[in-house]
Amino acid sequence: MIKSAKHRATVICHQQGKVLLVRKADEKWTLPGGKIEAHEGPAEAALRELCEETGLDSQALEFLALHEFDSRPHHVFRVTVPETLAARPLNEIADCRWFSAVDLDKAIKKPARKLLELYFAAGPGEPA
Repeated sequence: MIKSAKHRATVICHQQGKVLLVRKADEKWTLPGGKIEAHEGPAEAALRELCEETGLDSQALEFLALHEFDSRPHHVFRVTVPETLAARPLNEIADCRWFSAVDLDKAIKKPARKLLELYFAAGPGEPA
């Protein structure tokens, strides 16, 4: 029996032209997100993962697109985070940080890097 790829929910959080990246200990940076559980939809999973990984809670989630990386579907969402809210690493996340387009480097996981290239193609603060 062929096992289908688990769908993922990915969140591009932006705040003043920067995006939030997270990472587990000794791993590359990536966007907040994770697997969509059987009992939830993509938007629910995106909000759950965002809260579990960064402590951020937002209902102003906007669906951007469905992308596929390495045969794994990513439901990509965007949220604007007010300056008054601060992200903090929680659970398996060891660190989280805001990055501008010029800060991005090779220490970012490939799917996240591809999404961010699309994001910054439209200019900071105006995701594609």
